[in-house]
Amino acid sequence: MVNAYILIQTEVGKAAQVAKEVAAIKGVAMAEDVTGPYDVIVRAEAKNVDELGKLVVAKIQAVDGITRTLTCPVVHL
Repeated sequence: MVNAYILIQTEVGKAAQVAKEVAAIKGVAMAEDVTGPYDVIVRAEAKNVDELGKLVVAKIQAVDGITRTLTCPVVHL
């Protein structure tokens, strides 16, 4: 299992709606709108890195209002 945090930048005024829509996507454990350089932070889970990539590119980035994402896989050192 691969876990990752996905940091999302949105269009102005779209953070709450983006967080709500992203939270409903299968594989998303949580999505919260926040303040700072990113507007939404997502915790996602996938079977492997390829599935994580598909989740981000095909599903999350397809949500209207998202301008940029940064995916940060969780590592256990």
